[in-house]
Amino acid sequence: MSKHVIEDAKRCLQCKNPMCSVGCPINTPIRDAIRLLLEIKIAEAGKLLFDNNPLSIVCCHVCSQENQCEGHCVMGKKGSPVQVSAIEKYISDYYLNIYKPTPSLKTSGKVAIIGSGPAGITIAFLLSRKNYDITIYEGNDQIGGVLRYGIPEFRLPKSILDRLMNTLLESGVKIRPNTSIGTNLGIDDLFRDGFQAIFLGTGVWRPYKLNIKGESLGHIHYAIEYLRNPNVYRLGKRLAIIGAGNVAMDVARTALRHGCEDVYIICNMDESTITARDIETQYAKIDGAKIMFYKTAVEFTDEGVILADSKVNADENGVKTVEPIKGTETLFPVDSVIIAIGQGPRSVIVSSTTGIDVTDKGLVAVDDCGRTSREGIFASGDVVTGAKTVVEAVKVSRKVADAIDQYVMSKGPGC
Repeated sequence: MSKHVIEDAKRCLQCKNPMCSVGCPINTPIRDAIRLLLEIKIAEAGKLLFDNNPLSIVCCHVCSQENQCEGHCVMGKKGSPVQVSAIEKYISDYYLNIYKPTPSLKTSGKVAIIGSGPAGITIAFLLSRKNYDITIYEGNDQIGGVLRYGIPEFRLPKSILDRLMNTLLESGVKIRPNTSIGTNLGIDDLFRDGFQAIFLGTGVWRPYKLNIKGESLGHIHYAIEYLRNPNVYRLGKRLAIIGAGNVAMDVARTALRHGCEDVYIICNMDESTITARDIETQYAKIDGAKIMFYKTAVEFTDEGVILADSKVNADENGVKTVEPIKGTETLFPVDSVIIAIGQGPRSVIVSSTTGIDVTDKGLVAVDDCGRTSREGIFASGDVVTGAKTVVEAVKVSRKVADAIDQYVMSKGPGC
């Protein structure tokens, strides 16, 4: 591993205009980090990456580098791009081991962070640096949100999240686990108790339904709930997964590691419409998953799922819709089914709080700086955008952290 990292780092051309950084949503200073690594200044390289992105150690595991940093590397035009993800992983892992944060003086004000997913963790790190008194409220027993409960161990080791948690604690951040705001405690309680600003980063944990007959049967499950704790599920040997995104691939690979022998991914269009990263699709196939195209689930039964052939229609704008072809319905026998067609936000906070507007999709409505319709409340991440990437959550959350800082300092808008 180390030899591979050094050899690949030496391939970096140190471009005057580093396209790798241009291709990164948060403009990670990859060129400079590689230069510092080769100059035997790995601690400086790690600080550079961490200051730009507190979740650098996470992003190098889960980002779609083929479309971002590595996809823009000039070396990739005629050959193999510099393996940025491996280099960033090595540097960031080293730095997290030696990093000793300066504890917040807690002189700037009190900020509550609801939810400890990518957005919440990013905001906590950024504001604690600015000497805010930060408390994270997490509904689960450990921090991480989708990083811990939605991404399998083989893609993102949970030990990374434990290390980030310890770093947050060393920074002076308080973490209150097993606390769901909107039930016993509400937004108004937080303001009453002296919090000057509140950040919502609760993610999207309500799975979308297919709304077809049989969906309430005991062997039908939802992906986001399965990935939360796959050990408690007894799926049998044959599994069908409805959906073809990254989550569906994660479910397939996880199920194959937990005793399923035949795993089928049901896609209602052709291969070009798979929304999962190509690398994740390839790994799912390598692990043993089989993908079925042009099939639509129309009903669930005790014996399995009834599939119909799909007909794809397109309107004048090229928007595709799918409908099952009548008369082609066939029972596909499986022991269990997992639905992986996306998820939306739970409304517990919004429904229990006055003054927070939502979109027609139930997402929290914000301006460009993450301000909600209620003064003092900010939001970013999946609860605003729907399920997106970690690096996108970091990108927006950096701007939101600045807006929170300016709001608390001036008690007025600023971006």
